Amino acid sequence: MKLSHLKLTVGVAILVTLGACGGGTGQTAQGGSKDQTKAEVQTSDTAGAATKAISRLAGTVQRMLMSSTTATNTPISPQDASRFLSHASFGATDQSIAAVAAAGQASWIEAQFALPQTLHRNYMVEYNATLKNGAVVSSMDFQGSFWKQAVTGEDQLRQRMAYALSQIFVISTMDSNLYHHPLGVADYYDKLGQYAFGNYRDLLQMVALHPMMGTYLSHLRNQKEGTYRVPDENFAREIMQLMSIGLYQLNQDGSQKLVNGQPVETYTHDDIAGLAKVFTGWSWAGPDQSVNRFFGVTIDPARDYTPMQIYPDYHSGSTKSFLGVTLSGNNGPNELTIALNTLFNHPNVGPFIGRELIQRLVMSNPSPAYISRVAAAFADNGSGVRGDMKAVIRAVLLDPEALDASTQKKLREPVLRLANWMRAFKGKSSSGYFPAWPTDDPSTGLGQSALRSPSVFNFYRPNYTPPNSTLATAGKVAPEMQITNGPSTVGYLNFMQDAIPLGVGKDFDVKPDYTTELGLILQPDQLVDRVNLLLLNGTMSSTLRNAIISAVNSIEQPVPTMWNAWNVDMGKKNRVYLAIYLAMASPEYLVQR
Repeated sequence: MKLSHLKLTVGVAILVTLGACGGGTGQTAQGGSKDQTKAEVQTSDTAGAATKAISRLAGTVQRMLMSSTTATNTPISPQDASRFLSHASFGATDQSIAAVAAAGQASWIEAQFALPQTLHRNYMVEYNATLKNGAVVSSMDFQGSFWKQAVTGEDQLRQRMAYALSQIFVISTMDSNLYHHPLGVADYYDKLGQYAFGNYRDLLQMVALHPMMGTYLSHLRNQKEGTYRVPDENFAREIMQLMSIGLYQLNQDGSQKLVNGQPVETYTHDDIAGLAKVFTGWSWAGPDQSVNRFFGVTIDPARDYTPMQIYPDYHSGSTKSFLGVTLSGNNGPNELTIALNTLFNHPNVGPFIGRELIQRLVMSNPSPAYISRVAAAFADNGSGVRGDMKAVIRAVLLDPEALDASTQKKLREPVLRLANWMRAFKGKSSSGYFPAWPTDDPSTGLGQSALRSPSVFNFYRPNYTPPNSTLATAGKVAPEMQITNGPSTVGYLNFMQDAIPLGVGKDFDVKPDYTTELGLILQPDQLVDRVNLLLLNGTMSSTLRNAIISAVNSIEQPVPTMWNAWNVDMGKKNRVYLAIYLAMASPEYLVQR
């Protein structure tokens, strides 16, 4: 069987047959039968099948995310270690599973806290030195750095946290204003990683003063009010709505406070206008506060990654009122400190940021008790310190709900699926740089790339619910479903169909190593069990396991002769490719535990 014969039919077939994830017909899927795997797929057939598949997938996700069981702590096994790593890293490897299984989750977290940080800005400088014919790095090249550290970085927890924070404190290279600031973009991501293990108050200040955030949300070069001008309110609004306190007052369990049955807004437009004045007069760093430097005409080499500085001539001296605080005068740094302290100490921050991190790392619908426990860790790390991110991380990842293997948690976002595959099967870059194009296009890629969300609201809203769904009726959410549709499902399956045998990146620079898997092609049950551990974290149902084993067995292994070495080799490889592909196409993989 030729590689081209492993078409989308197989993946769509198993999506459809196993769409109920145990709630379907109960029949064994024979997605790998000889006739089926040899059939060429017509575009119209693929589109129709994918439409049905995504409908099934949506229903499956709804049923899975609505499940509710009591959390239990279980002994560390390879399966539990693998599942924990799906929350705390970019995916399990043989080595990381062994490390967590031996030391336990808590000890692994502490060991990760102690590791030095891998820096993306260093990658950009090194990669730039390899370019020829006058070429220079652009923000697009950050993709290579992202994948390199996601796949090979030892500091997995820090890199995973940086990615989670990048979806809360959003900048996006989809904005053309950031395209020519590659070192600044990389540094911003590095800073998210740096402060991921620090204090939220320091993280908030870093975000507010980073020139890339200033460029993206337009408070860099923000000027005081004038006859025909008011301060830009963009960042003032988003730092409250998206990065700290949210839209409505919350109880510590994340539920909305109600007055006369109605939610209470956390801020008004007057609060936005008052806070916007605090963010006037900040612009590029440099040795002076000249007009040319403020407006960016004078360019300093390190300005893209040096915190913004105040320019008193452009800072508002009028009264500034927001969130119950009133400031007067023209001391920009002092006013910034008070403003950020006000946000930091707002009672909403713990439950708001806690829920966001739970959603990004563990599950879409945490219980009020889970949110409350994380909010308590934010409020006090046990030593009277508020905002200790290490305490928050421990609370998020070690909570009984997070460790409970019996519940389905969230839809795996596309970037994490690809990272999981590359780590599981030892993806290696021939150049060492993992050069990659963005994978934004949902029809040909993943519909998602790091630091390339379509807006400041990220790829999906934290409260997104598929319309007219049982999830909506039940008051449940599934954020990642916002970027899941017919074209994106086809795009993902097609992308992985090529990636699994050929690799990924520019010129397929990054290739997997299936040496271990090829050694199991005559033991399909062991091959599938290995795929189960690395990709599904040991949670594969017997129905899916039997279906994949049957499909793998259907691929004939030619008797070696002196003329058919290539066919023999491809027969072995296709068994591995198919096992991985069917696993990654299944709803059981897409909805992680």
